[in-house]
Parts: sequence; C-alpha cells; structure tokens
Amino acid sequence: MLPLDFILYLQIIIFLFITPGTPRIVIISYSMNYGVGKCVWSALGDVTANLIQATLVIFVIGSFFSENSTIINIFKWIGILYLIYLAYDIYKSRPKSISNEGEIEKSNLSFFRDGFLVAGTSPKAWMFFPFIFPQFIDFNSNLLVQFIILITTYIVLDFLSLIGYAVLAQKLIKWITANPKTINTISASVLLIIATIIVVTQQY
Repeated sequence: MLPLDFILYLQIIIFLFITPGTPRIVIISYSMNYGVGKCVWSALGDVTANLIQATLVIFVIGSFFSENSTIINIFKWIGILYLIYLAYDIYKSRPKSISNEGEIEKSNLSFFRDGFLVAGTSPKAWMFFPFIFPQFIDFNSNLLVQFIILITTYIVLDFLSLIGYAVLAQKLIKWITANPKTINTISASVLLIIATIIVVTQQY
C-alpha cells in the first residue's frame, strides 16, 4: 500500500531537491575543491541525518518539536554557527588541480560529518519532517511500510540530486581553475546570506 498522496509527496520533495539550498551549495564547493568522490561522503552524511530526523519524528517524539520552539531554536543557532564555519572553510580552500589530484587534507569522516551536521542542524529540515512528512502517512494503516516507502524515496532522490550537483559542478572545473577563488567566494557568500536569512526570518 502506497502512503497517502504519494505522487504529491514526490512533487514536493523533487522541488525541494532541485532548488539550491545549503547542502547543495556545500556539495558544489566540495566537488570543485576535492572531487566528486569525496562528495559521496558528504551526501551520505546528509541522508543519514535525514533518516534519523524522520525516524525520531514518526516513532519517538512525534509533535514534540511543534510544541517546543526552544529546541528548534537551539538547532537553528547551531546550524547558523556551523554555516559560518563552513563559509570560512570553503573560502580558504583551494580548487583541485585538473592535472594533479594533490593531497586531500580532509578525511572521509570529515566530509561525512559536514554533510551530517549541515542537514542535521537545518531548521528547514526540522520543519519539514515534523510538519509535512507525517501528512503523507495514514497512522491507522501499516505505519512501518508507509514510513519505509516515504523515507527510502526521500533518501534515494536526495542522494542522487546531491551527486548530480557534484557532477554538474565538475563540468565547470576548467573555468574554476582559471578563476580559482571565484566559486569559493561566491559559495562562502551564499552560505553567509543563508545564515543571515535564517536569523532574520525563522523565528520560533
């Protein structure tokens, strides 16, 4: 049995995934600085955080977040501080050479951690899973099957979209090599703008 309005659910999450957001900005920068292979770890960290968020919302805490704005605010400010750190880290990094891979200073665990924390501390994600995700589940039917279908669909499409952004970014690597600080400056600026927008607009 498919969850309620599964086609509508697909439309919503596909729109979310094709719209550039914080995880995709990070993926683009990492792809150009470290290569697509390393972005796989960031994407895995991202979807792992989403899996934990969805599981907590549906099976553990339910409407806890909707009734406790303080908790959402804590995640909000952790996310903002981490965005500022990532903006600095991306700005200081150097794009990967086309002819020479060079040494990668960041470990796979670091890439996984960055993806996990960006997704895990995102107020937008903590709003999506408590308020939108449950709307597509019939709690009077087979909850586990519906959950597996919804979260598997979400994770697979999210992961593919992140890698798609990474691959697309690689297509621009020659231009980036000729303009080594351009994408880093743009990406860092976008992250800071996103952090500022979160501070101003997301009040709980």
